[in-house]
Parts: sequence; C-alpha cells; structure tokens
Amino acid sequence: NCDNCPVEQVSWNDVQEFLQKINAKYPGRNYRLPTEAEWEYAARGGGKAVLFGNGKNIADPKEINFDASASYKKSYSIEGEYRVKTVPAGSLNSPNALGLHDMSGNVWEWCSDWYGTYTSGNQINPTGPSSGSYRVLRGGSWGSVPQFCRVVDRFYAAPGNRNGGLGFRLARTK
Repeated sequence: NCDNCPVEQVSWNDVQEFLQKINAKYPGRNYRLPTEAEWEYAARGGGKAVLFGNGKNIADPKEINFDASASYKKSYSIEGEYRVKTVPAGSLNSPNALGLHDMSGNVWEWCSDWYGTYTSGNQINPTGPSSGSYRVLRGGSWGSVPQFCRVVDRFYAAPGNRNGGLGFRLARTK
C-alpha cells in the first residue's frame, strides 16, 4: 500500500529465499526469522505481562491496526476504525520497551517454528516440533479481530501460503 508499509503477501518459503539473499549480501549478520518464543518475548517488550504488543492490556485502534468493528468488541478492546489494509510501520504507536513497533496487528508475522505443541516443563527459549505441515504465525493483522492480536494468540499456515495479511520480521543471531 505504501513505501513504509510492511511486506505482505509473502510466504514462509519466500522469506527463506530472501534470507539466503540478504545473508549472502551481508555475511556475518545472520538474519533469520525469530522463534515463536523469541517473538512473544519481543512482543511483550522484554517478557512483561501485557496482553498486546503495544505494551498495554487494551487493543486500541488508534494504536493497533486490527478490525475494531463494534461486532468484535471485547472487554480488552476499544471499538473504532477498521482500515481494511496495512498502514505504514510505526505510524500508530510508540515503540515498546525493546524499541519495536506493530507487534500486534498490521500483518501476521511468520516465525521459524513448525506449528505444534511444546513439550511440558520449564523451558528457556523453547522451539516447536522438529517437523510438521504448518509454520507458526503471530501478532494478528489488519483483518484480525481483537483476540487474534493478543501476544498469546497463535496461528498457523502452510509454508507456501501467502495473502495480504502475512508478513515477517527479522531477527539476528550474534
């Protein structure tokens, strides 16, 4: 929709091709998709107990791009504008405690993990199953209802799937 809008209509497979190219162009930077656990930690602004990536417990359409139509209002959301498209990155909210914008809404973000259940037990930076049919998506999008924009919400899609609500955010390994 604009020069500063997030990439959309990109599949997990497309992102893998992009990562190969950018890592070849910038050796040593080690760009990758975040794990699902890394994504959630980042969305929570460093692990804080918040419902949304704006660092708050309320989905406000002035701060998050989601479907804020009256029919989808929840106790943790405010009714308001439904934009029906992506908006420029960072245009609706201040960065969270880690300096990240738009961790809820705008586009679903691909994660590196296969979708599945985590093994039980106390884990630090867990990863999902070693194989599967679907990849993890987090964050909700411009077309999502409030509950799908919560940082705890998980979604999935086949790695070749692409649509106007799918995008990505990069991580780096030092």
